[in-house]
Amino acid sequence: MNSPCILIPVGVGLVCAVLGYLLGKILSSGKDNLSALQLELDNCRAKSSKLEAELATLKAKSSSFVAPQAVNSGLIGAYVPFDADLASSDFGKKVKENDLKVIEGIGPKIEELFNANGILTWEVLSETSVNRCQEILDMAGEQFVVHDPKTWPHQSKLAFEGKWKKLKDWQNVHIGGKK
Repeated sequence: MNSPCILIPVGVGLVCAVLGYLLGKILSSGKDNLSALQLELDNCRAKSSKLEAELATLKAKSSSFVAPQAVNSGLIGAYVPFDADLASSDFGKKVKENDLKVIEGIGPKIEELFNANGILTWEVLSETSVNRCQEILDMAGEQFVVHDPKTWPHQSKLAFEGKWKKLKDWQNVHIGGKK
């Protein structure tokens, strides 16, 4: 038997085995890299959610603090720190700070919608345009079509400024929160 004839198929076999091994290594390392990237993305998403929740909490807490220079410079109206007893006596019912349901026309479901869209305080609602309020209602579906947010920023401003008697009188005159 001729030995060079046997060496050629054996040599080709060895070269194919080495190439197959290397190709397998390269392709499998890509899958490991993809898994690592997916894990990193999941961690980033979890951290982002945690930071968003923390930011919402800080925004809610910071709404009760107004820098004196902001009041003195006229950037903010006559801000009065929230006084639950005064609010309850003037408004005629128990009032919790930044409870959007105090606003005529806003109930629990609309409060949830607004909170989910970053409107957590009377101050923020008072600075929100009527168009933005309407957009939030429109995005939520047909069950919110009947609601009219035209007066909500004004009512929120009264609540934020601690003008409870004025808010109650306004709501008594404007039945259903409509002008």
